[in-house]
Parts: sequence; C-alpha cells; structure tokens
Amino acid sequence: MTLIDVQALPDQRGIALDTVGIDGLRYPVLICDGQGNKRDVVASMTMAVDVEARVKGAHLSRFVEVLHAWRDELDAASMLLMADDLRQRMGAQTAAVSAAFVYFLERNAPVTGAASFMDYPCTITATSGGPSGGKVSLRAEVAVTSVCPCSKAISDYGAHNQRGRVTIDVDLTSHDSGLWFDDLIAVAEQCGSSPLYALLKRPDERHVTMAAHDNPVFVEDMSRNVVIALRDEPRISRGQVRVVNDESIHNHVAFAQVFWSARREPQS
Repeated sequence: MTLIDVQALPDQRGIALDTVGIDGLRYPVLICDGQGNKRDVVASMTMAVDVEARVKGAHLSRFVEVLHAWRDELDAASMLLMADDLRQRMGAQTAAVSAAFVYFLERNAPVTGAASFMDYPCTITATSGGPSGGKVSLRAEVAVTSVCPCSKAISDYGAHNQRGRVTIDVDLTSHDSGLWFDDLIAVAEQCGSSPLYALLKRPDERHVTMAAHDNPVFVEDMSRNVVIALRDEPRISRGQVRVVNDESIHNHVAFAQVFWSARREPQS
C-alpha cells in the first residue's frame, strides 16, 4: 500500500518558514558531565529546521528518529552533529536542537563535609547551517544566597538576605572547547554571598550564615562579577548574565542583566 506524502507536496504561496519543528518532547538521554561520566536525565527537547517556500511542511517523525539515534551521549560535539544530521535528513538550510534538563552535582557541606546533590536547570543548544556554519550555546541557572550591602550598612545588627538566581548564557568558540556546565555553575556560586547546599548540619549552617554576612552583594555586584570572571575566557565568544533576587523585605524582585563579547588581544 502506497501512502501519499502530503508534507513533501509543493506549496504555491511563496512563503518560506524560518523554523518548523517540535517542542516540549520529554525524552531520556545520557548527558556528559564535567568528570568524564554520563548521567541519565529526562530532557525537554526542542528541534527545528527551516522550510523552503516551495515545500509544504517538515516530516515530524524524523525529528524523533534523529534524537533517538543520538540520545546515548550528548555533549557539545554530539549536539552539533545531531543538528547537522537533522539538517541533512530534512533537506534544510538550517537546523537547531535544544535540550533542557536538571543537572545534578554532588556538594560537600563546608565544615562537616556532609554530601548531598544540588540541582541546576541547564540547557544546551546547537545550530547547524546559516552564516555561522554551526554554533553551540550553554545556559546554567544557579540559586545562591545574597546579603544586602545596604541593609548591613544601615542596621545596628543583622542584614536581610534573599534567594538569588544567576542565569548565565554563553556561546562557545568551538564545540570541542571543553567548557561545560560545571564551569558556569562554579562562577555563579562564587559571585553570590554564599552557595546553596541541600544538606547542612549545625556547624555548616553557622559557617554559611556568617560567610554570607561577610560577603554582601547587590544584583549589580553579582552581574559584574560574572562578566569579570568570563569575559576573557578564550572558550567563550559572547555571553549574557541575568541575576534576579527574590527580595525578602520588598514586594518585588530586583534584577540586573548584562551582555558581553569576549575581549581578544590584537594579533601582532
């Protein structure tokens, strides 16, 4: 029995489509970590291609076929290869693949060393084709504690603190640069008043509370500190950081955001 391929039929309206694809597909994948291992995660996938004006549509089944073929080892290099595989199978000029998931890292409490896992929402996106040829981007969202410098300066004792979220987006200079989520998470945690931990015993809680009090930062401070830490990183071509504080004594959030491009020394 021969079934008609409707999506491959010609279209007469003369309108090319920038992106056509699937979004919100939850799929089990193996993601590489910064220690040379693989981790089982459930990723929310977005996959898309461009569609020429003369083509009616994209074959949606091929998106899942390509994902299933590449799901066993996702890193910057394989994500780019997956995007290129999708582009070629679809006969498209450009293709993009994005995987969003929760990335877990084991953390030791600062005094007792008690071990626990912290969760970090992360996203990796790869694009194939277009003017750049190919590109890989990383996003890491990191929760921190921030103590208000103004509150500390004007109070007889104490200072208000709040939960902050540092979101870092970077474009890699190369798919084999070696930069990974662990690096972005480490920078974000160093820029807050204190990192967060899933497990703290009493000596740890005392340490974290006083360490944060000794390191007050505004959202402006955290944003600038991220840029200083990453703007000369040779593995990053450009980036963005957004810091949001859930203010504990105000009925609003505070935020700061900045974009940057990597500074490169002129060649002699």
